[in-house]
Amino acid sequence: MGTRFMCTEEAEIHPNIKQKIIDSSEQDTVHIFRTLHNTARVFKNKVSQEVVRLERRPGGAKFEELRDLVSGQRGRVVYENGDPDYGIWSAGIAMGLIKDAPSCEVLLRRIENEAETIIAGLSNLVVKNEKARL
Repeated sequence: MGTRFMCTEEAEIHPNIKQKIIDSSEQDTVHIFRTLHNTARVFKNKVSQEVVRLERRPGGAKFEELRDLVSGQRGRVVYENGDPDYGIWSAGIAMGLIKDAPSCEVLLRRIENEAETIIAGLSNLVVKNEKARL
């Protein structure tokens, strides 16, 4: 849900990043830090691809080698300046389902309505007047 709420009117994130989320698919994410046993899913950009390249070398990579690339300060600047390739930024696979940047109120009402529709449809899955067969 974090990526979904990043792409709302209230999120203090540069509009370019919100649009990048809307235009992207679930295939636009990548795992980093696997070799460090601290896996994180982030947006696939120049920086994250360089981190993956370094980690895939024989012997992997040490955090000290990645520190400048994955600095939280660089990630914060992404959200401020709107350059998706400036640093590492979090993005979940739900990114492929995001097609707009509504207000939080509209988003929460939508989620609630979708949940109610699914719950109402669950009663159609119940088989009545039959005994369970084991």
